Amino acid sequence: MTNRGLLIIVSAPSGCGKSTIIQALMKKHENIRFSVSATTRQPRVGEVDEVDYFFVTREKFLEMIEADEFLEHAVYVDNYYGTPSAAVQKQLDKGFDVLLDIEVKGAYQVREKCPDALSVFVVPPSYEELERRLVARGKDSAEVIKHRLETARLECLLAEQYDHTIVNDDIDRAVEELEELISAKKGV
Repeated sequence: MTNRGLLIIVSAPSGCGKSTIIQALMKKHENIRFSVSATTRQPRVGEVDEVDYFFVTREKFLEMIEADEFLEHAVYVDNYYGTPSAAVQKQLDKGFDVLLDIEVKGAYQVREKCPDALSVFVVPPSYEELERRLVARGKDSAEVIKHRLETARLECLLAEQYDHTIVNDDIDRAVEELEELISAKKGV
């Protein structure tokens, strides 16, 4: 019989380097599976359906909510996001650790349903650095960046609700810190 995997929740404001941390962690650990979320937002350049996200219509997403097919779901920057529960449970049952890259409202729902999950919030070293990173990405208008910064300030107020907070001022150190938290939670 396989030991059940660990559910890992990682949240952060946009531009904090969360995706970079997650990618680096997953390259180092073949037992960690990334939970692919469903969303109603449009794909960004290079994103692939069913790999980066399940890109669905608003109507389909609402049908999935009605059918209780999500571990969590929320609206973020005017789009729906959600974690299909069946896919996560299947991986956990096989003994894989499953990493959820979700925003704060979704993370709250998962923590309520899965209190044994490890929850980690990633913060930038400063708001000035966060603004610099958002501008450097070159993906968003000034108005969108302003909205993301306002949202980040509100989200960071919720960091204390997570098990741990990681300041991402160095990617390698942030990845190591996350690895240590996972090992400690698993008792390894």
